[in-house]
Amino acid sequence: MATGRTHRPATRSRGIPEATVARLPLYLRALTALSERSVPTVSSEELAAAAGVNSAKLRKDFSYLGSYGTRGVGYDVEYLVYQISRELGLTQDWPIVMVGIGNLGAALANYGGFASRGFRVAALIDADPSMVGKPVAGIPVQFIDDLERIIEDNGVSIGVIATPAGAAQQVCDRLVAAGVTSILNFAPTVLSVPDGVDVRKVDLSIELQILAFHEQRKAGDEAGAVLPDAAAVRAAAAAASAAAPATAAPTAVDAGADAGTAAAAGTGAGTGTGAGTGAGRKGPDGDVPAVMPA
Repeated sequence: MATGRTHRPATRSRGIPEATVARLPLYLRALTALSERSVPTVSSEELAAAAGVNSAKLRKDFSYLGSYGTRGVGYDVEYLVYQISRELGLTQDWPIVMVGIGNLGAALANYGGFASRGFRVAALIDADPSMVGKPVAGIPVQFIDDLERIIEDNGVSIGVIATPAGAAQQVCDRLVAAGVTSILNFAPTVLSVPDGVDVRKVDLSIELQILAFHEQRKAGDEAGAVLPDAAAVRAAAAAASAAAPATAAPTAVDAGADAGTAAAAGTGAGTGTGAGTGAGRKGPDGDVPAVMPA
């Protein structure tokens, strides 16, 4: 079979949008499941539901492939599997190198889905000398110093990075310098690559953080069904304040009358003792005499 270095997929030259390209593997996975059950045809509605998209979008995507199905019958499953596989470049062998054979790298190496989809793990590479020679998924780990030779010998154009974040950019630079033009990055960092090099990033922690956001929002919605909204509380308080009877401020005439009355009372009751005069004065709170009687 031809190697990955001899051919590049023609999706961009044919003008297929990137969003459509991203959905093609979803359609292929659903179609492969149908094929394994010997289902001969499928409607756009059934296939769209299996792929998690709406049927109008699916039909639009398939129009870029030149596949329109048959009215009343649907799409031929086997032919559509071939069409999408060809468009994705999966009708040939793609050797890949995987750099970083820690826990994640070893798990990826043991994943059987690569080979079934046209991706052959040509080499496993690590910077730890103690790992060299140890078989992982039946493939002996090779030392990082041999990276360039391994890429050249196997005609590799796709690399997988599963190293710690601090080592990822250096590994990326070496992969690109050796001729790798597509990289699948599992390291929790953003890689800088030149034009013509494609990078796809997979960060499991980011996906979990996004799920945590949605869980928090759902919890907030549930709490909101029990507790009143803060804005509603403020609005209710404002309405209650507006409905309360207002206390009228004393006018100048009222104030003068009160003063006169108080003066008269003080004169009549307090001759020679000061008690009456004191009774006419208010304390700071308005109801406690400023001078208490002896």
